[in-house]
Amino acid sequence: MSPETPASREGDAPAGRPDFVAKSSISGSVPVPRRRTPGAAPRVLIAEDDPVSRTVLDRTLKQWGYDVTATQNGAEAWDALKCEDAPRLAVIDWMMPGLEGPEVCRRVPTYVILLTAKGGADDIVTGLESGADDYLAKPFDRQELHARVRVGERVVALQQGLADRVCELETALSQVKQLKGLLPICAYCKSVRDDKNYWQRVETYVAAHSDARFSHGICPDCWKGVVEPEFEAAGIPHDGPHPG
Repeated sequence: MSPETPASREGDAPAGRPDFVAKSSISGSVPVPRRRTPGAAPRVLIAEDDPVSRTVLDRTLKQWGYDVTATQNGAEAWDALKCEDAPRLAVIDWMMPGLEGPEVCRRVPTYVILLTAKGGADDIVTGLESGADDYLAKPFDRQELHARVRVGERVVALQQGLADRVCELETALSQVKQLKGLLPICAYCKSVRDDKNYWQRVETYVAAHSDARFSHGICPDCWKGVVEPEFEAAGIPHDGPHPG
């Protein structure tokens, strides 16, 4: 028997495949982790009105390490998916009393795998156009279900990573201050007029519109033309080099 490679284990992604977004990565992506972090089980909602099918789905997904929220019909699924901390991945039956699977798909932004006995091409098109992200016919194959759920898990992780990156960029942009345009500045005292027609010292204006900060000193010309004459007028000795 040939040795098992990382890409051949169930649930693993091919080596080097960028499926997850990482904040610390320059490119923004890293390969799918080969093993999930303990205590970080992905959450999946299932909606199935048939008790036997619901039990099979529930036990199967839990065996694969998912945190399962089981609902009995579309209305329960809709109520669960409206919550702020709702699962981002769902396996939903098409035909249920009250609210059917396609209607749930239309109402939620969740990644939905539509599960149904309808297998015609028109049915598949209808299901996907309702907002479902994937489609699986009953009776389902366990390995196919696992593969499709793993695809949904990667898509959800990618979406969350991109959303986090957008938030980080928006936060960074809100903290960026730039000086641009024409600045009205007094030719004598060098004060700058702001947008509200107030005159400010140039360092006050620059500090308010950028991340620059000032430390004050005396330039050689001002030392020689202003400070030294004041020392002489006051009778204060000022021998020595310019302090800078």
